[in-house]
Amino acid sequence: MFLSLALIIVLSISLYSIFDKVKLPGLLAFLITGIILGPFVLDLINSDILNISADLRKIALVVILIRAGLSLDINDLKAVGRPAILLSFLPAMFEIVLIGVLAPLLFDITSIEAFILGSVIAAVSPAVIVPRMIHFIESKRGTEQKIPQLVLASSSIDDIFVIIVFTIFLQIYESNNFEVGQLFLLPLSLILGILSGLLLGAFLVFLFKKIHLRDTLKVLILFAVSFFLIVLEDYIPISGLLAIITLGITVLSLYPILADRLTSKFSKIWVMAEMMLFVLIGSAVDIRLFTTIGLLAILLIFIGLIFRMFGVALSISKTQFNLKEKLFISFSFIPKATVQAAIGAIPLSLGIPGGELILAISVLSIFLTAPIGAILIDQTAHKLLQK
Repeated sequence: MFLSLALIIVLSISLYSIFDKVKLPGLLAFLITGIILGPFVLDLINSDILNISADLRKIALVVILIRAGLSLDINDLKAVGRPAILLSFLPAMFEIVLIGVLAPLLFDITSIEAFILGSVIAAVSPAVIVPRMIHFIESKRGTEQKIPQLVLASSSIDDIFVIIVFTIFLQIYESNNFEVGQLFLLPLSLILGILSGLLLGAFLVFLFKKIHLRDTLKVLILFAVSFFLIVLEDYIPISGLLAIITLGITVLSLYPILADRLTSKFSKIWVMAEMMLFVLIGSAVDIRLFTTIGLLAILLIFIGLIFRMFGVALSISKTQFNLKEKLFISFSFIPKATVQAAIGAIPLSLGIPGGELILAISVLSIFLTAPIGAILIDQTAHKLLQK
């Protein structure tokens, strides 16, 4: 195991430095590391690591959600209003529906597997978007119109929305049929998730103000509470993922100084979590599948992006944004990576027949959209946004 970890770290850092010099997202370096060291190429990753891959990816997902919550000021959503709410779900819905309808025509999968695929691909990437929007906020670019705040907030909620939809489709698949009663479980799980996050967040803020603890211990407590919420999903209809991000938002609202310090802590944790997340997802990909699905998968991904852009355009129509600003917002909703890496392998681990195809297309979507989106955001911000 230690040899595998050493190889993962050395190769990841080496490729990361190369990708960084050519201005490509470092997460692509981690994906390639996983593919090279994985069982389908060199087979140098110890089986003990691969056996706990699903658990490690879920821990990385928890880190993503806590960071998003601690960075998501709800006042930014209120200030922007309608566009922020629509961007949080409308572009993703356009993409999910398109892929759900089109994928069975292109591949040998069922409709429910196609909608699972759509819900995996539809989420945008906080790993690519969040650091860039924070940079624009700090450099005061586009902040007068609150564009970085809009993208940061709505893209974070977009991820939560897509993950919840993904969970619902999995539940429908596993139950083998759809019952009308399942529709009522969605709002119930959302309400319970929000309430749980609010109550636990308020309690933790009260606890942290009353009892002096090091920030490192506070991070561990947040992890423990988040893991408890994930486990709770197995027993009651509650969205543990939504509860986690609501918990983070509550901490930020009630104790912003602490939230800022904890965000810094989780950013450091994310360095290793991101590496392991993308390496492990890369190791699960059978690259031989790319030769059979290549062109059709690329076609599906880009048609999905076109429909996503329709959703973005509809969300920001009749707003005060000028054409350049609307174009930048559209570019910001292109990159995909983090959520695809976190949930892309779940259908395969559950034994879903189309799981291997879902994983392969998820990884391909990362390779295609993450660099394109990152480059467009970086290269056009100074032209499209006012400072």
